[in-house]
Amino acid sequence: MTVHFIGAGPGAADLMTLRGRDLIGRCPVCLYAGSIVPPEVLAWCPPGARIVDTAPLSLDEIEREYVAADAAGQDVARLHSGDLSIYSAVAEQIRRLERAGIAYTLTPGVPAFAAASAVLGRELTVPGLAQSVILTRVSGRASAMPEGETLKAFGATGATLAIHLAIHALDKVVADLTPLYGADCPVAVVVEATRPSERVMRGTLGDILALVAAEPVERTALILVGRALAAAQFRESALYDAAYQRRFRGRE
Repeated sequence: MTVHFIGAGPGAADLMTLRGRDLIGRCPVCLYAGSIVPPEVLAWCPPGARIVDTAPLSLDEIEREYVAADAAGQDVARLHSGDLSIYSAVAEQIRRLERAGIAYTLTPGVPAFAAASAVLGRELTVPGLAQSVILTRVSGRASAMPEGETLKAFGATGATLAIHLAIHALDKVVADLTPLYGADCPVAVVVEATRPSERVMRGTLGDILALVAAEPVERTALILVGRALAAAQFRESALYDAAYQRRFRGRE
């Protein structure tokens, strides 16, 4: 018996990986985060599968589902939104599975920041402007940020910031980053990327608060900040320059 943790992607069901889809189709038990995982993916569950929405469950109750499935010899598809590598709450589940001696696998999914970049039609790293993307969040009820991991510290790098779980603290984001990036720095708020309800608000650190106030956002939004979001005048990468010698380009 194995618990298969699967990144269900940012919202659109067809952004699920083939591996994730096939695992769902083979598992007689499916646990999914109903508050954010698109219900369309449940259509891939086999007939008669036990399907459990974990949104109202505690970690103890979720663990009992794993233990019961293990006793019955039934594999479990455990669906989380986006990708499992960040903000997925997988770590504490894995720790409990290891204590119980239950096998598990992890299948990655399309992360929210990648989906938002696609929605915006923008590369988040642009030559000469930003060559790093920092994925971060702000302190919330579920967990506080570690000391030293602050927006001001990350903003000092000038990197493109992808700020998760922070739409409720947009005023803090603006206050912390404006002195570092400038009021004219591009900002985008992408709400429910790739879903039918997707919304995009583009602005700057100087006006994004007013833009969002006009179209209130409660949750499931990603804030992107950085010069790369609106870059027009930048040098091209040397990668495709005719004079650039690289391994896979033949020499005359």
